[in-house]
Parts: sequence; structure tokens; C-alpha cells
Amino acid sequence: EVYKALAAVGPMFTIAAAFGNVHGVYKPGNVVLKPEKLEQHQAYIRDQLKSSEKNPVFFVFHGGSGSSQEEIRKALSAGTIKMNIDTDTQFAYWDGVRAYEKSKRDYLQGQIGNPDGADKPNKKFYDPRVWVRKAEE
Repeated sequence: EVYKALAAVGPMFTIAAAFGNVHGVYKPGNVVLKPEKLEQHQAYIRDQLKSSEKNPVFFVFHGGSGSSQEEIRKALSAGTIKMNIDTDTQFAYWDGVRAYEKSKRDYLQGQIGNPDGADKPNKKFYDPRVWVRKAEE
């Protein structure tokens, strides 16, 4: 009944089902994903709605960080149209910042003075436009 009422919102109404691992990063094996449950849910919904569509509803994959390619493929084939991967994205961004800082550490200790000379400016190294780009590469 809830689905029927909310589906009238629009053709892309999406169910943000609690499928996926918990937010954050965990040691492999600590969280067990069961993408086959999505297929079972689609079958149940298909039956309830008397639908002929393979995937009558759209799903959101919560907690997708750390998922295997096979788990992602199964989730996509079962109607997942959005996947949350914020934790992996945050780490990838941080890793770019970390690598930049490590490579330019001697230029990031003050506004003036670096290995190229005691009077050399460092603005082009600590300017956020520079290290943000490096994080995004």
C-alpha cells in the first residue's frame, strides 16, 4: 500500500531499501552482502503489482563502499540505479591530498623559504586551487 501511494510521485520513484553494508569501512568478511535478496524483492513486488517488468521498482544501494564487482553487477541487474560510495570517494580524495602534501612538504612549511631558496615564495604550493586539483586527479 505504501509503495502504491508513493509511486504516484513520478516514474522514477526509488526505494532506498536497506541493502548494503553499514556506513564506513570494515575488514573484508565482516559485512555480508546478499544481492540475491534484491531479486527476491523484485519478484515479490512484481507479483504484488501484477507487473510484467523484470524490475518493477528502482533500488538504492546503501553502503556500497568496499563491494566487489560481482556484488555490484548483481545489484545492478536487480534494479539498482544509484549506489552510495561516499567512504571510498572520501578516501580517494584524501589520498590525493596526502600524496601532494608528501611531495611538496618542504614547500608547505611557510609562506617564504623552501629548498629552492630562503627567499622563495610558496603560494603556488599551498594555494588550495593547486592541492584541490591534485586531490581530484
